[in-house]
Amino acid sequence: MSEVTAQVQIRMPFALKHGDTFLVADTTGDITNPKEGMFDNDTRVLSYLKLTLAGHAPEPLSASVSRDNVYFVAHMTNRRLPLLGTPEQATPEGVLHLARRRLIFERRLYECLTLTNFSVSPAQFPLQIEFGVDFHDLFEVRGRHRRQRGQMLPPRIGAQEISFRYEGLDGLERRSVIAFSPIPDKLEAGLAEFRIALAPYSATALYLEVGPQIEEAPSQERFRRAAAAARKAMRREIRRGARVASSTALFTAWLEKSAADLALLTTELETGPYPYAGIPWFSTVFGRDAIITALQTLWLNPELARGVLRFLARNQAREHSAFQDAAPGKILHEMRKGEMPAHGEVPFARYYGGVDTTPLFVLLAGAYARRTADLSTIEELWPALLAAMQWIEGEGDSNKDGFLDYARGAETGLKNQGWKDSQTSVFHADGSFPNGPIALVEVQGYVYAARLAMAELAERRGDQKAAKLWRQKAEALRAAVEACFWMEDIGFYGLALDGHGELCRVRTSNAGQLLWSGLPSPERANRVIRMLASPAFNSGWGIRTLATGEPHYNPMSYHNGSVWPHDTALCLSGMARYAERSEVVRILSQMHEAAVHFGFRLPELFCGFQRAPGESPIPYPVACMPQAWAAGSVFMLLQAVLGLSIDGATKEIRLERPALPPDVHELRLRGLPLGERRVDLRFQQVGGRVVCMAEGQHRGKVRIVLEE
Repeated sequence: MSEVTAQVQIRMPFALKHGDTFLVADTTGDITNPKEGMFDNDTRVLSYLKLTLAGHAPEPLSASVSRDNVYFVAHMTNRRLPLLGTPEQATPEGVLHLARRRLIFERRLYECLTLTNFSVSPAQFPLQIEFGVDFHDLFEVRGRHRRQRGQMLPPRIGAQEISFRYEGLDGLERRSVIAFSPIPDKLEAGLAEFRIALAPYSATALYLEVGPQIEEAPSQERFRRAAAAARKAMRREIRRGARVASSTALFTAWLEKSAADLALLTTELETGPYPYAGIPWFSTVFGRDAIITALQTLWLNPELARGVLRFLARNQAREHSAFQDAAPGKILHEMRKGEMPAHGEVPFARYYGGVDTTPLFVLLAGAYARRTADLSTIEELWPALLAAMQWIEGEGDSNKDGFLDYARGAETGLKNQGWKDSQTSVFHADGSFPNGPIALVEVQGYVYAARLAMAELAERRGDQKAAKLWRQKAEALRAAVEACFWMEDIGFYGLALDGHGELCRVRTSNAGQLLWSGLPSPERANRVIRMLASPAFNSGWGIRTLATGEPHYNPMSYHNGSVWPHDTALCLSGMARYAERSEVVRILSQMHEAAVHFGFRLPELFCGFQRAPGESPIPYPVACMPQAWAAGSVFMLLQAVLGLSIDGATKEIRLERPALPPDVHELRLRGLPLGERRVDLRFQQVGGRVVCMAEGQHRGKVRIVLEE
């Protein structure tokens, strides 16, 4: 890794998560940034944490999160410590080693601080841990102003623990207990102090826990038990689907880190596994993000898609609410559990302001059925699917022009409700912002694919008449999109239709996502592919969300010129759908190189500056890391280059013009779910071609169809 890359990485915050609890801290493990902390159910339960030795911050040596995302470890040493003795007895710098190990498990932070004296002289010094709890709602931490807050109650201080309490405006009392072991020499609101005495070449350990209540004193045994349980749970999550490895160490590292990030973000809900969107701001249920993540990994782990579908069906809107942008049949956009949503200060307790989530839900159900032939789950989902299509073809088309559109129901909701939901992401070629309702081009592709999915599902249920009707509707929509969104003079699709039916004649990556739906004609798709592969879109690290030269283009913006890994993956998957391989392989290689620069963890997004020799991709300052659909991107990209699809009914694995990434000569899948079996596959470059064969007990028993 280059020096530039190392500098980028060390500035990144470090995150841990389990269930609905996550923690973000700096490279020493301290929490001093006002945007960081430990959050439980969208409430900050630890807002400040600072470790000092005799009043001096330790000198950082290194920091990392374990490969499986369970442990955070920081290694530090001391600056000169003159206290607790004469100047001649001062502890010189660099003789004390401090290892800070922590993990999150079942709503609790476990931390072990190990101090070792590598000096020939004894060392005596005070170790102070400053701490604070503010119980701020996550939206408050993000900067949302509140006119009124609940009441902080006086802390309760025991011999080795301190309990903070807060009565929220939503009527709930929230608690956060910080406990220490051994018993501190001083414990008061905001400070614990220990008098440390270390003989030469000796060590000692301190333990700290933060949770909603005190169970028993922190100890080495409690730390070890929690660590073992957390690692076991993480291994179980990682092994839920197939594991992928390659002949190239760097590519395998990207695959493994992405799989570990998905496992970290996946929370087990009553309806099954569900990938939370990202840390820190989106560590909760999002509809669109989870559906895309499930689609990215469906070929490897169908169980994730099933969990997403069942949860979203259970939480489908059943009534109208302008505040929540809800209407019967709509699929959830976002769900929050904090005080502000519960009190009605923001609409996100259950919010439905995503125009694309509903057709994506139907699309995922069709893809899941195709991959698994699990018709019992489809029967369970069928009423929700019908309700979703009824909204799409009814209230979802507010101006009755045949296109799914959006306009927020209240000023508190999102102005733009596609995946590019920032305020300035939709505009005309003159830079002006359109009036609604707005019909986004890629969303029409999702509706097209959803109708085809309904046709397939109807056929599986034996309803040929309904299947024929859904296909007719899909074809009618295809013709309408080709007529209304295509810009012949540019050779590209426009971004959106505004409320007056005028086309936003802007080149965006939304057209690449339209390819993914399979709507465009082959001739037009090829023209779009050439544009996406050109320097106007391809930054050298991935595909920009907006082409250079367009109004509002800014490579440092959120949606108007940055690179989003999941967006690039969808665009490349769209290219592969039209049999393009060379550009897909080339841009996949670029994404791999970007991942290496980011420590094998692609962020939510990064800046869209053009790649320059010897330079690294430029981070976006507040991007989420990890982010579920960024982590899932490598698996969608891999499926795209392999041209791989799986038919759950026939247990057939189909490969269409398969390729492998550059420098990857062999790829292995372990434990790929195929009906009731789990099979192992090997892909290999042989004489310029990619061949696939089953291994192990299923060798010769798996049907693999290769299309050149």
